[in-house]
Amino acid sequence: MSTEQQETLDAILRRSALPADSAVSEQRRLLREAISAQPLPADVTVTAAALGGVPTAEVTVDGIEPRHVVLYFHGGVYVISDAFLAAGLASQIARRTDAKIISVDYRLAPEHPYPAAVDDALAAYDALLQSGVAPSDIAFAGESAGGGLAVATLVNARDHGLPLPAAAFVMSPYVDLTLSGMTMDTKSDVDPLLNRERLQPRISDYASGQDAGLPLISPIFADLSGLPPLIIQAGSHEVLLDDAVRLARQAGTADVEVTLDITPGVPHVFQAYSAILDEATVALDRAGQLLSAHLAAAESVTA
Repeated sequence: MSTEQQETLDAILRRSALPADSAVSEQRRLLREAISAQPLPADVTVTAAALGGVPTAEVTVDGIEPRHVVLYFHGGVYVISDAFLAAGLASQIARRTDAKIISVDYRLAPEHPYPAAVDDALAAYDALLQSGVAPSDIAFAGESAGGGLAVATLVNARDHGLPLPAAAFVMSPYVDLTLSGMTMDTKSDVDPLLNRERLQPRISDYASGQDAGLPLISPIFADLSGLPPLIIQAGSHEVLLDDAVRLARQAGTADVEVTLDITPGVPHVFQAYSAILDEATVALDRAGQLLSAHLAAAESVTA
């Protein structure tokens, strides 16, 4: 694992960080251009579909016979990105879990503020269950805001009496929109992508006058009891590090099986850069092994 790789990635991300004062439409355009410049591997197929009236992107990898389904929630502070732009990272999870990925194209703020994303996520999961897929064959995954939405959807599904999936894997989860984590300030100098100034305007877009500390907006404040095993990964060079650490602590206190995996010297959602960062590949391998083990264990219990 190369310090040179880490420094190269840091420089790339600092050059490409979205301007804090730009309009949402401009941020969406810049992100789409940046991700579209990196074509998907030739063996990855992305197909438009829907679940419960919610648009989705189904991601499959040639040569993999899917044994499971991973319901995936993309990042983008609830305001930018979409299910299709997340296909590259999602496909890395598919490779490691023998799964079909269903990436949920939930509605975005500010056009559709909370609870639109939460409602869409729950509707998609409920429809997946209604289609006949056993909860033991389902895992959740997500990055950044999508990681927070994955946890919120677990809480929401539990509270609605739905059976829960086998496990969830969240990368750099954004679970505290009150920005009260200690590392929001202590890691601001080493985080090449995010800081309080970039996050704050998007919070008002999403919360739209509601309390940002509501449990389904900031699931760090939710009751996490009864949730399935959580795999939480973060880098040490990100302002959201404390979100991951506190989420793990809250889950463990609530008797939830939790794995907290922090990689030193790497940024927010570093797993997305596996093409140029060895740590990303290794972390994805670890997560894939754990997620596969949780799926196998859930399957054996229900067999």
